[in-house]
Parts: sequence; structure tokens; C-alpha cells
Amino acid sequence: MSSTLAGNLTILGSIADIIALEGARRPGRSQRPVDILRPMRRILLPLLLAGCLTPALAAAQTRTTTRKPAPPPAKKTAPAEVDCPSPLGSGVGTKRLFCDVPIGRTPADGITITIPPHRGATVLTFDLHNRMTYSEDLVRAGRAYARLTATIGVMTMDNTLITRAVVQNEFRTAADLFDRIGGGAGPGGLKAVAPTGVEPIRIDLPADLTQVCVLGEKLAAKRPDADELFTGPGRPVALISNVMVEYVPAPAARTPPAKAPAKKAPAKK
Repeated sequence: MSSTLAGNLTILGSIADIIALEGARRPGRSQRPVDILRPMRRILLPLLLAGCLTPALAAAQTRTTTRKPAPPPAKKTAPAEVDCPSPLGSGVGTKRLFCDVPIGRTPADGITITIPPHRGATVLTFDLHNRMTYSEDLVRAGRAYARLTATIGVMTMDNTLITRAVVQNEFRTAADLFDRIGGGAGPGGLKAVAPTGVEPIRIDLPADLTQVCVLGEKLAAKRPDADELFTGPGRPVALISNVMVEYVPAPAARTPPAKAPAKKAPAKK
């Protein structure tokens, strides 16, 4: 605004010089400064008004046309819908639901996880645990040691492998258990089978996937008296818990406007 006003004043100075020069050319007549400025009123006021209003109008137009970019859609994290054919039960400490992962060859043999309606790629997360049969007698005798390594696969529903995941840990005492499962016939109403170890799993899924399945592949168990490898279909080799999905919710479907009731034809007289 200051630069525009300065330019207008420069123009006014030039006009004043021209008017003064014209007055000086007239013989026998001297003009005072006041007389010189009188004819300039018609020029001075419009120019000053234009110099003041032009920057304000330009700023107002800029504010009107400049729009802030729309914020990116917010991501949501929610429990996934899990179809667990063989639930082990709820944890006494964590209150989580633990689901057996059996060895299988087709999606029908495993755990099905449904992704909520979404927009764009999603992220599937869960905790993977080894599956341990706890024995207080073996712990007291110092013969409970086991090193367990379970391998599972996450598949599409057409049996295409997305990724594999592995959990490995060593068990010696009850302190190595992740949780205990209620609803059993053991002491304190606990089940003998319990989750041990934990491996957080995070899997990026493409936008077009709405379901995946989790299948067991194998279990390697190393104990003081023997090393074993289990690959037979149907055998549970691991546990999963805390299954969650990170996603951007799909936009809500628009409800079409209700149709106006048809007008009744006028009754004939």
C-alpha cells in the first residue's frame, strides 16, 4: 500500500509542475501556491482515494480466493472381526481372547480375519505366541525346559501367501508364561495349555483385500530329552491375540432422497 501511495504522490508532483509552468507562461499574471493547487482538487482526490482502496481490494480478493487444503482422512484403529474355529479361551491377566493356529493347507483350515469397509491400504496387527502345556511337576523337577519355534503364514482367501511370521522363546518356569487361561480343570480352574512368549506382528495389506486367513506351517520343539518337528495338518502350533486393524473408514453411503407421494387424480363429478 505504501508503494502505491508513493507512486500516486509522484504523479501528483509532476502534474503540479506542469500546472505551475503553464501559469508562469501567462504574462502579467503571478499565481500563488494556493491558486496553483485549486485546479488540482479534481485530480488529487480521486487519485488519493484510488491509492488507498486498491491495496485493500486486492487483499480482500486474495483472502476470498485462497482456500486451505482439506485435512487428510483420519485413520482408525479397531479390533478386527476374527472367525476363530478353535478358541483356547480368555486370559486371566490380560483378558484377551487367545485363538489356536492350526496347521492347514487351505483358508478353510485356519483363522479368518475380516477387514472393515475401508478406503486405501490397511494394516493388520496381532500378537503371536507359542503354545505351551504347563506342568508344575516338571517345573519342580527342573525338566520343564523347552525352546519353541512356531511358523505361521498369513494368506489371501485364494490361498496366496502374503507373509510368514515366526515366534521363538524358551520356557523354564511359570514366569515364562505370557498369561494363564481360565475355564480349565487344573488348580485354580486354569487350563494346562497357556501362551508363552510374544512376537508383535504388523502386516501392510493392499486396498482390495477384505479378508485374510492365518494358518500354521510348523512347530519345532527342543527339549532336554528330544527334538521334535510337527507339520501334520490340524495340529495347533501357535496362538494369536489382540488382533487389530488400522484403516481409513469408507465414506458412508448416500441415502437417496425420498420420493414425493404421487398426487391423487381429482375425483370425477
